[in-house]
Amino acid sequence: MKTNTLYKRSFNCCLDLLAERPLGPLPLSEAALAARLGVSRTTVRAILAGLTEVRILRSDGTGRHLARHPGPQDHFPDPQTEGAAQIVERKFMQMVLTGDYRPGQTINSAELARQFGTSTTAVREYLTRFSQFGLMERRANSGWIFKGVTTGFATEIYEIREMFELRSARRFVSLDDTAPAWAALDTIEREHRDLLRHIDSRYSDFSRLDERLHRLIHEASHNRFIREFYDVISIIFHYHYQWDKTDEKERNIVAIGEHLDYIAALRSRDLRLIDAKCRAHLRSARATMLRSIVTGPLQGEERKPGNGTAPAPPELNPRKAAG
Repeated sequence: MKTNTLYKRSFNCCLDLLAERPLGPLPLSEAALAARLGVSRTTVRAILAGLTEVRILRSDGTGRHLARHPGPQDHFPDPQTEGAAQIVERKFMQMVLTGDYRPGQTINSAELARQFGTSTTAVREYLTRFSQFGLMERRANSGWIFKGVTTGFATEIYEIREMFELRSARRFVSLDDTAPAWAALDTIEREHRDLLRHIDSRYSDFSRLDERLHRLIHEASHNRFIREFYDVISIIFHYHYQWDKTDEKERNIVAIGEHLDYIAALRSRDLRLIDAKCRAHLRSARATMLRSIVTGPLQGEERKPGNGTAPAPPELNPRKAAG
């Protein structure tokens, strides 16, 4: 299972590499491609065979040739390329973004493992990272309490986020032009523009796109602490960003524009412009988050004047309130 996941993930990365190359001879050797993808030559041979089978590559007496550029239909779906930790992260984030959790809510790691189709250990390791920042509190019998976020905590986390993202953005623009991250950035930009064209019906899709862009930038840091810390950043910002629905579409339109400006700045490799666009976008995200903390969650109905607190949260698993 692990090998199959590695193959599919590497296959997708190879598609991203080929998407930016001109049609014709493929100068990359198996050894060079293995180094670029971070896999063995055995895995590379399997990938090349798969690419030939779907007629992206063709071989003749002179070597391999790129016969056509890959399209979205050539990629393996994201869920098929994920390890246990990534599955837990994606599914937990989905539950957070859809408002399934509220401050004070009980989370049962064994129940989550059954829902996610992963081990309890994978869920527990994921939640433990948040407990270090006070967002989760460990209870007995596989139980956790999802804690709230104060304005003071949010201000501190914003300062760290700005510092880490600016560092990561500088590292991003130092990447070689052929690095897969640039192809991924192209894909994300196209999805932004597509979302903007269909914003009236799809504005709620922005949150996932926002998470992908910032994670891509943080991944470029090649710093394990920055990458792990982004999980905490993502939970806090996206969770609270989803609370207040009163002007969600308008906020997302503005944020999409900020993202496109940020992406253009990254492509320019102008560090001053990158700094300005990054700070401007993060300030907007911080303002939205702080407002949501003050007003509290809005759950499908108008908030009554003077009532800015969340209702008592239901248990995630009523049959096991203690765990």
